[in-house]
Amino acid sequence: MIRVLPVTLEFNGLRLEPLAPHHEEGLRAAAMDGELWKLRVTSVPEPHAAGQYIETALEMRDRLAFAVVDARSATLLGSTSYHDIVPGVDRVEIGYTWYAAHAQRSHVNTSCKLLLLSHAFDTLGCAVVGLRTDCENFASQAAIERLGAHKDGTIRHHALRRDGSVRDTVMYSILRAEWPAIKSALHERLERHVRS
Repeated sequence: MIRVLPVTLEFNGLRLEPLAPHHEEGLRAAAMDGELWKLRVTSVPEPHAAGQYIETALEMRDRLAFAVVDARSATLLGSTSYHDIVPGVDRVEIGYTWYAAHAQRSHVNTSCKLLLLSHAFDTLGCAVVGLRTDCENFASQAAIERLGAHKDGTIRHHALRRDGSVRDTVMYSILRAEWPAIKSALHERLERHVRS
């Protein structure tokens, strides 16, 4: 049975550290880079609500939220989480992921996913890692599919968006047996990024 405990993870110039109140200013700045809170299909906090975002994340019993930090400059780039943790079946999900506009379409998301997936499968011993996204968040769906995750289906009329509308949720998963090939593909993608 898995035990998901706070941990700091580092790789490829990035550090994932447990989200804490002292990250509020950096989280606010990251959200302002691209006015990401205006997107109805993401979980990015409005700048004035960065403190509440952190507080809510810390109160959730089945979520371990991380600050995504550029290890060289100590600049906060965004946030990601393990959530919907189900120890009885050795399952976690990765989500609540967002990055400042300048960090998007870079090595950041691939590196973070590699860190979180490696920790989940290789350290925690997860049997499966899930990912989910809004049915209208096509960029997120494409990013998850590029990871090599299996599309499990859509849960209709599943969750509220920030604007009060109800979304369908697209569910994905990666099984432990699929992880070695996905891990290799992610490393290759990062190597290509360095060469380009």
